[in-house]
Amino acid sequence: MKVSETKIQRSLFLFFVLHLILLVRIPIAFGEMPARIISLAPNITEILFAMDLGDRVVGDTIYCDFPEAAKEKPKVGGMSNPSLEAVVSLRPDMVIMTTDGNPQEFEKRLRAFKIRTYVFRARKLSELPQGIRDMGAVIGATEKADALSKKIELAVKNSSRFAVHRSQKTKVLFIIWPEPLIVAGHGTAINDAITLLGCDNIAAGAIASYPKYSIEEILLNPPDVIFVGRGHADIKEMSKDLMKKLALVPAVKNRRVFFLSDGLYRLGPRIVQGIEEMAGCLN
Repeated sequence: MKVSETKIQRSLFLFFVLHLILLVRIPIAFGEMPARIISLAPNITEILFAMDLGDRVVGDTIYCDFPEAAKEKPKVGGMSNPSLEAVVSLRPDMVIMTTDGNPQEFEKRLRAFKIRTYVFRARKLSELPQGIRDMGAVIGATEKADALSKKIELAVKNSSRFAVHRSQKTKVLFIIWPEPLIVAGHGTAINDAITLLGCDNIAAGAIASYPKYSIEEILLNPPDVIFVGRGHADIKEMSKDLMKKLALVPAVKNRRVFFLSDGLYRLGPRIVQGIEEMAGCLN
């Protein structure tokens, strides 16, 4: 009984504190550039910094590590488990989140506390420029957003010159995580990049965008090239056992396994660098 009462008391106290913080917030008019922005995704953080709005970012996630200045921002948790208390304590004028990684339930909780929330909905490479423009219009940075979008559009267009032209398309597999084996499927920027470079993604037919994959599936449709995203761990070491199991696959047998940076992981300004890095390996 005492434990239950303590939990209730803590919940009531937290509820009171959150509402007290909200009461002292000064609301901003619709369309006015928010002075205090919290980003709940690394790609959003990179886009804001690329638009020279880094000084307006007052908080981001533990995964927001680029540019260097993003590391110094107060952290509000991860993408899938941000802290409502941490977000509210930073008194944001707006919270920007994505459909690709942030829980929808958290958006509802933010709106319940009358916190202005914007959801960045672009998920594919082709949707990125317009996604940036839409976000720019909401945060009062139309010109900056349009300039960045045009820069990305031009860079992506120029990237097509790296396309591999062969009579038979190169079959590619992009590994997100080796154990459990998770790969990039359809509806992802990674799949878009593979297609842009004139190759076939062997996981494009999977049901999910980031499906769990099996060794058997790879052996049935063996790739000529395997890419592994480095992410936030020692992926090379973690991938050793997987590569032993795939020893007879052309990509492994011919030493066509490449470890790439996280540029393609984030639908933002650095994705063009990721495409060029992939192209360099293919060529």
